[in-house]
Amino acid sequence: MLIRHRPDLTDNDVTDRGLYLRRREFITGVAGLGLAGLGGAAGAAPLAFSKGFSTTEKPTPKDDVTSYNNFYEFGVDKGDPAENAGKLKTRPWTVRVDGACEAPKTFDIDALIKGNKLEERIYRLRCVEGWSMVIPWVGFPLKDLIAAVKPTSKAKFVAFETLMRPSEMTGQRWDVLQWPYREGLRIDEAVHPLTLIAVGLYGETLPNQNGAPLRLVVPWKYGFKSIKSITRISLTDRQPPTAWNLSAPREYGFYSNVNPAVDHPRWSQATERRIGEFRRRDTLAFNGYGEWVADMYRGMDLKKFY
Repeated sequence: MLIRHRPDLTDNDVTDRGLYLRRREFITGVAGLGLAGLGGAAGAAPLAFSKGFSTTEKPTPKDDVTSYNNFYEFGVDKGDPAENAGKLKTRPWTVRVDGACEAPKTFDIDALIKGNKLEERIYRLRCVEGWSMVIPWVGFPLKDLIAAVKPTSKAKFVAFETLMRPSEMTGQRWDVLQWPYREGLRIDEAVHPLTLIAVGLYGETLPNQNGAPLRLVVPWKYGFKSIKSITRISLTDRQPPTAWNLSAPREYGFYSNVNPAVDHPRWSQATERRIGEFRRRDTLAFNGYGEWVADMYRGMDLKKFY
């Protein structure tokens, strides 16, 4: 099969603003955002709907998306984040972007939102546990943020770090993982146009339990790679340590691309349970995004580099 790599969105991949703003569900959500830069606020770029990468599958109900979560900083059960994350204060909030770059900078979250062209991207999400969702995210490409700090040739990987605040993220009081939560990508994965910094979902401000105020979304990888509540992004020449790989390296590799042919040591990855559906469905290689990303892994042993 011919695998095509699409380097970026074109004008044809973005819905006309007038058509987009008639989407009733999104208008309703935008009315309650309260964040500069979302919904075409004064002085901000209008939101665009990305049809180039968005799936046409039916989105998972918002109630499920916001109540069924893995976010161990707030507890290990699926309902714990929705119950406990309300304690997290997301303002003021800054994100430090540094490392192998010419212009390291600390970004204020509201300035970051206002300064980027936000899009809605409807992506599949596949958890390593064998369940999946379809989520309408609002955000901007990570590559734009990386470009802003002018990476050098030494930037081979990108390391991410979550907020460390046990007083509000009470799960951090327990040694479930090595805190703060850390994740990483190869630089070509980070600047791929599919890789998103999300600041909202379903046209509304990103809920705390889903990773407020900003999180990573890498749709062709298992969900734990999409780190939440980010406070630092560092460009580096070395593969960074990651939370689940440190905890159980045999079970959770650095790459963690969705691969139905490579089972988890304790369960099959061949099928998945879409939240809200009764029957299991077949899992797609790269979560169905192989057309855009598979060429990045040509020649790699994806069982060894799982």
